[in-house]
Amino acid sequence: MSERAPSLPRTTHTLTVRYSGGEERRGPVTMGQANMIRCMLRDEPAHINIHDVWPVPEGTRTDAALDALRALVVRHEALRTTFPHAPGSAPAEQVVASKGEFTVTVVDHTPEDFSGDLAPHAEYAESLARQARVHRFRLDRDFALRVSLITVDGAPFFVALAASHALTDVSALSVLKEEWLSLLAGEELPPLTSLAPLDLAAEEATPAGLRRSEASLRHWARIIRTGPQAMFAEPGAEGTETRVPRLTLRSRRAARALALAAERTGGLPSTVLLTAWCALVAHRAGQTACVAAVPTSNRYHPRLARSVNTVSQDALLSLDLRVDSFDALLRKAWGAALNAYRHSQFDALGLWEMIDRTTFERGSRFARDVVFNDVSTLPSTVADAAVAPTSDTESESEGGADGPELELSWGPEQVLPTRVLTFVYETDPVVHLATWADPALFRRDEAEDFLTGLVRLLEATATADVPMTSLTEVTGVRPARRGPEWRRVDGSWVSPPLVAETLGKALRGLPVHVVADAPDENGNTPALTAFVAAGDAPLTPAEAHTALMDALPGHPGVLAPRRYVIVQDPPSEAGRSSAWLRQQILVEGTGRDRDVT
Repeated sequence: MSERAPSLPRTTHTLTVRYSGGEERRGPVTMGQANMIRCMLRDEPAHINIHDVWPVPEGTRTDAALDALRALVVRHEALRTTFPHAPGSAPAEQVVASKGEFTVTVVDHTPEDFSGDLAPHAEYAESLARQARVHRFRLDRDFALRVSLITVDGAPFFVALAASHALTDVSALSVLKEEWLSLLAGEELPPLTSLAPLDLAAEEATPAGLRRSEASLRHWARIIRTGPQAMFAEPGAEGTETRVPRLTLRSRRAARALALAAERTGGLPSTVLLTAWCALVAHRAGQTACVAAVPTSNRYHPRLARSVNTVSQDALLSLDLRVDSFDALLRKAWGAALNAYRHSQFDALGLWEMIDRTTFERGSRFARDVVFNDVSTLPSTVADAAVAPTSDTESESEGGADGPELELSWGPEQVLPTRVLTFVYETDPVVHLATWADPALFRRDEAEDFLTGLVRLLEATATADVPMTSLTEVTGVRPARRGPEWRRVDGSWVSPPLVAETLGKALRGLPVHVVADAPDENGNTPALTAFVAAGDAPLTPAEAHTALMDALPGHPGVLAPRRYVIVQDPPSEAGRSSAWLRQQILVEGTGRDRDVT
């Protein structure tokens, strides 16, 4: 049996597929489209485009595969949509065509290339789909999908595709794959009941839709104003993008424990898993709350559940861990998750304007450190289901037909703007998930211990309530180690020396000393004060604050001082706060408003 990936294709050629059908329409973009368009114009295409791999049933002819694709294009308006706009501007309108064409690249191989096990061939199809992600989609003219049909002696074997995130998301691709396979099986697709993008845009523009958006902004503002500015603020956490390897867990042990824990507590398995994951993330980060983006959860409404559209707007979850036990946390998690889901439709531009205002006032930079994406209720992609992990780490059992007892395997790297990203693909008969953890914070053995600790926590909760104070003992995962200079300031972990260093660099080397207020009864430091020796150069608190805010991205251990005190010269004992307090003050203020002289 061959276990190698296919060699170079024998031939490659392009087919043009013409379609006609459906209604020609135009109208405003949806909130989700505006959100993803903003990301597509800002981010590298390989980071924001998405991809999928579809298996082709044996015996399928090429013309049947193309006919099924054509039927999907006619059926779903998103696949016939473009976004006309002037150069240098962001699209505000979408246009649905009633006829047009798209191309399919046929990549043909010899039978010898595709003999043996499925896994290497699925990996090859996955690699073609990933390669197609690296090119930017032209929003004003490009078809929503870049499709490659992998054939063997002319017979279709896989479809590998990249997709514009302005028109589809992971859920939408799953719906398309499911319907495509149904068409190839000769089944008739049911009438559409989910909202098309233009219909969703119209609903969002109603008074009720606008009220929902405003409520969502208030929900986000509360969390960004009061929660930790970054979940992972600790030594080693720096930068805004990191190259991260994938770590995959497949475990029957975890699935059995999850089912038992759900039965014991009466919670949904998805909520139990989310709660355990949040508890462990916050425990490892040394935080009293877990703030996480939950992207797919805004499809909770039946009219969006199977919509071929991009509704990729984060549901922002804030779960307070200040409870005695796991069961108490689970009870809070259900309400917190529902609250997040309800507030996951918003005006993206309004959201970022609010974030900029709120963080400037607070003196922080909101970091989307933690992402939990549970797609286990969607059809799994062939890349997830067929690629057998080759475990070079821990494997407690080779497992049977239903999967291994506990298997960890490492995969390719990806550049991500997060510290910990988790995708849940399956919860029964195995828990199958993948995690990307910042290697600056999690060595490989620590990342493996984290996922093993998650399994141990599920097993402990399967039989009894678990005290929150015992998470280290139960899971083997220890909280972050921070030196004595680290303080909790305004709900965030902050290093005052790092604040002074960052502010000094932002002010081109001016001497800076940062003083922390005395901790309150909960161990929180209410605020910081920065002393700056400006010399003969004029400097205002507003200028100091603006300079620091510009330097904040990539420094999660830095929170802006609540007050800036400008003096002329540093004291001889520049490391002593009392010496700075004796200096003559030139000007002082918050930097957020008018200076106080």
